[in-house]
Amino acid sequence: MTTGNEPTGATPRGGPPQTDAERFRDGRHRYARSPETVALDARAADLRAQGATYQQIADELGYRSRSGAIDAVRRAVRDACAGPAQALIDLEVTRLEMITDEVLEILQRDHVVVSHGKVVKDEEGKPLLDDGVKLQAVDRYLRSRESFRKLLGLDKPAKVEHSGGVRYEVIGVDPADLT
Repeated sequence: MTTGNEPTGATPRGGPPQTDAERFRDGRHRYARSPETVALDARAADLRAQGATYQQIADELGYRSRSGAIDAVRRAVRDACAGPAQALIDLEVTRLEMITDEVLEILQRDHVVVSHGKVVKDEEGKPLLDDGVKLQAVDRYLRSRESFRKLLGLDKPAKVEHSGGVRYEVIGVDPADLT
């Protein structure tokens, strides 16, 4: 199946395959961009950066229409941003891991109750343990895990179902005037 935005055929500079049988597939048999298509997209972006119009890019690289050239330039820009974006994600993951390590250290320590600058002790003279600090650390741990899930896109979108009808009410209009 074609979208109409593929190049019209092989040009002297080459072009992406024209039939579904020729298109590049990944290890899961899904259509993927071949290295040739990636290079062609990069060439389209380069031409655009040099001031070429989308129609000129389409004509030179063999796309059927200017929308094929637009798509190629957009893919190239997305590819160019992917590296720095992944570096940012890696940096944020590292920061979240450091925060998580700190929180886990807090969870492993024993914390005592302090009142008016003095350690509170039970009847036997042993310091009372403060569970509040650990509960706060658990809360922080859960928040950091939520940040991990959001950053890495691990949460599934919520599925919302709606049943029933929709009722419209017009205010300020006499229903008899509508007939």
